[in-house]
Amino acid sequence: MAVRWGEDIIVIDAGLMFPESELLGVDIVVPDISYLLENRDKVRAIVLTHGHEDHIGGLPWILAELSVPVYGTEFTLAYVEDKLEEHGLLENAKLHTIVAGERYRIGPFTIHPIQVTHSLVDCVALAIHTPLGVLVHTGDFKVDPTPTDNRLFDLHTFAEYGKQGVLALFQDSTNVERSGYTPSERSVRRKFDEVFSRAERRIFVTCFSSSIHRIKLALELASEYGRKVALVGRSMTNSTEIAQDLGYIDMPDGLLIHPGELKNYPAQQVCVLISGTQGEAMSALARTAVDNHKHARIEPDDTVVLSSRIIPGNEKAIYRMIDHMFRRGAHVIYEDGSSPPVHVSGHASQEELKLVINLVKPRYFIPIHGEYRQLRRHAELAASMHGAVGKVIQIESGDILEFDELGARKAGRVTVGRVCIDSGSRTDVVEDLIIRDRRHLSEDGIVLPIIAINKLSGRVEAIPEIVMRGFAGAPAPHEEDGFMDQAKSIVMKTLEESSNEEKADYGVIKEKIRQDLKRYINKNTARRPLIMPVILEI
Repeated sequence: MAVRWGEDIIVIDAGLMFPESELLGVDIVVPDISYLLENRDKVRAIVLTHGHEDHIGGLPWILAELSVPVYGTEFTLAYVEDKLEEHGLLENAKLHTIVAGERYRIGPFTIHPIQVTHSLVDCVALAIHTPLGVLVHTGDFKVDPTPTDNRLFDLHTFAEYGKQGVLALFQDSTNVERSGYTPSERSVRRKFDEVFSRAERRIFVTCFSSSIHRIKLALELASEYGRKVALVGRSMTNSTEIAQDLGYIDMPDGLLIHPGELKNYPAQQVCVLISGTQGEAMSALARTAVDNHKHARIEPDDTVVLSSRIIPGNEKAIYRMIDHMFRRGAHVIYEDGSSPPVHVSGHASQEELKLVINLVKPRYFIPIHGEYRQLRRHAELAASMHGAVGKVIQIESGDILEFDELGARKAGRVTVGRVCIDSGSRTDVVEDLIIRDRRHLSEDGIVLPIIAINKLSGRVEAIPEIVMRGFAGAPAPHEEDGFMDQAKSIVMKTLEESSNEEKADYGVIKEKIRQDLKRYINKNTARRPLIMPVILEI
């Protein structure tokens, strides 16, 4: 989100998305920042609310184009440093640590971070003081009355702002479809305790590597029940190290062992903290589930705890992984609606959303973070709270919301969109055209007519070859000869009917061959494969 006053812009959060299945071969999706690049001389800073990928993951792509300072809490910046180092951008990055409760001046804005609770540690909402009034951006939050790190949600500051008057509240909509309250992080402890007290062999625990609360809980219980802990998976190891360095996790001496030492301990004395909650193909847990990990193995009567949400779209991969574990005779505990829960959400349910709205009493209410249906339901929820909310405005990505002395209104749009990245490197951007070609290939296959042309005389030296791959409409092998011969003679006919001038212009001749072959294949098979003529110069 970009906030602009005159010639100054600050950006709140810079996340990435994971691709939907129709984005074939794309690894991650980052936002199109054309608007920021067009106004590069006005961008003063990027301010982060917390360290989840959907809030910091886009930074390497943005900082590669825009050299601006980044503000975030200590823990958030520790994640950012890791990420920027991986992309070779850390040396030139300007990172500024912010602390909840302090105030920071950036251009005409004063930023006041407010402590909130979420599934990650060190998260803040932002009160942004502008010349027209205060904007409150909640970031991701839930109101947890008993957080495991005892850093309480700062309801008092929200109430103070409510008394002073808030121009607009931008609130997280992720869990608006759930009634009631989101359970506290501590409610997971009962289930974990039950697992640790009953497990007879090894325990595998997987959670999002950023769920420091959950990692801390697993470490505490392992220590309590006399189990050694091995960390498996790069993200799990990195996160735990960062949390330990910053004092969020207190690791008793001798608790941690190297994954290579797992085989040296009796099964009932080890606990493995492993990454890969979403069944990602090369993650540590997915490899362990099919006996393909060099250190970790799942054996009969081991217990596996999946302490995370099943992210919509990942169901197939996760359930396939769970099936593999059941096949190996493991006891698998995952989020199946049973109580006590093995995972709780980090986002506010309806009653918590109402609580914050009632405290802040904004003049304008704008739902953010969520699918369209969630934004709509959130807008309806706020509109029903007469007396607490002035006016509700629902906007989408790209909309400009303009405030002035007369009030607020939608005022046009800016360019937004997604940039698809292959294989995680900053340079491998995948155009929509490429994705269209990939879909085309996956559905109808490819046909390659190969023509040898004599460079000097312009004559066709041999009968054209035709290679077909993944082309389901082609006739069966015993009928193929006729089909192939006919296709070759079509190519020959096109070449014979073309002038020497056309043959010398490979662009023209390729297009003519493509058109004629496309017509023939479509007429005979009702298929539209990708046709790519190849010309060999002899």
